[in-house]
Amino acid sequence: MKSIEFTINKLQKLEPGLGASLADFSGQTAETVLAYHKGFDEYAPTPLSSLPGLAKTLGVEKIWLKDESKRFGLNAFKVLGGSYAMGRLMAEKLGLDLEKVGWAGVSSLEARKKAGQVVFVTATDGNHGRGVAWTAMKLGQRAVVFMPKGSAEIRAKNIRAAGAECSITELNYDEAVRLADKYAAEHGGTMVQDTAWPGYEDIPRWIMQGYMTLAQECLGQLGDEIPTHLFLQAGVGSFAGAVLGRFKSALGDKCPTTVIVEPHQANCLYQSLLAADGEPRQVGGEMRTIMAGLACGEPSVLSWPVIRDYASAAVSCDDFVAANGMRLLASPQGGDEPIVSGESGAVTAGLLEYVLSSSNGQELASRIGLNEKSRVLLISTEGDTSPDMYREIVWHGHKNQPLAENPDFRP
Repeated sequence: MKSIEFTINKLQKLEPGLGASLADFSGQTAETVLAYHKGFDEYAPTPLSSLPGLAKTLGVEKIWLKDESKRFGLNAFKVLGGSYAMGRLMAEKLGLDLEKVGWAGVSSLEARKKAGQVVFVTATDGNHGRGVAWTAMKLGQRAVVFMPKGSAEIRAKNIRAAGAECSITELNYDEAVRLADKYAAEHGGTMVQDTAWPGYEDIPRWIMQGYMTLAQECLGQLGDEIPTHLFLQAGVGSFAGAVLGRFKSALGDKCPTTVIVEPHQANCLYQSLLAADGEPRQVGGEMRTIMAGLACGEPSVLSWPVIRDYASAAVSCDDFVAANGMRLLASPQGGDEPIVSGESGAVTAGLLEYVLSSSNGQELASRIGLNEKSRVLLISTEGDTSPDMYREIVWHGHKNQPLAENPDFRP
């Protein structure tokens, strides 16, 4: 398999009004969600850094990176979705209007007593489950979390530290989701999952809307500047769909050329766009990749239409691309500040470097108009959520795939 494989989206809707509805990603909804998150004591906008040294090295006009490792002290963006959905669920249970009462209204001692015991259930590779567990703890409620085979024990430990029950299963991610859903149904729990399927759409929609807080912050931090290119990593596509949906809703025809990035072993959105018939594709198996947060084989039915109609291209890439991105951000050039970015967080930086610095990437760069005039936005979705793996990759190279032996690796 090649280091990267890409497809240009033949289904992209360029004419206004022809694509999927963007009603869920309106400015009004984004501001409502942002106001809710501002109610948390831990809230602060995550930084949007300009990386002029990297931009000069790679030969583009500008690179921005939004660092979600600073989010709520949880080292990843995922809490934005789970916390908003859980706020909506608690408000419904209590007969309250979340927009009026906010986080304070659903997390008060009075609200806890009135709501009684609620059990939130989810499946996760780590970051989403930690966000659900943390929010449940702050609500005075329980959380039960299932993790797929191969999940890092430190991520499970962090989930348990937030008071949740957590177990690492022998299943892949999609199978773990089905197990969590079965458990919730049998134990009177409430499923809080960041993927959607027919009949389970409201909560994943709220989770996607929760992710808009980072997009809304980003639009404000950019001011009058508009990126020409937006690289978004994807698992089931909820994050990518939410950010793309918000940018498309806000910027219309000026929306950046958007590239969806996945690991080879879990490239369901790449396969879906490659098929070019409008139907989503699934991949199965163990999906072994260092990009644990992206190891998902079934697209969300909510995010797929947004990606299908508004993404410009999709890329499937090797693990070494993410590993290179981690090192690139950890050891910057030209005076840029170092950024600690985990495997799933750094893959877009690694891909940008690969496309602009290798002969294999030139065709993709040409097809998407990536050149010396480009202004590129990246989002690092996580920090070192698995510190041992981060150190192994950044210090020594990925032990299961010696990068120096890879013909495409450039030290």
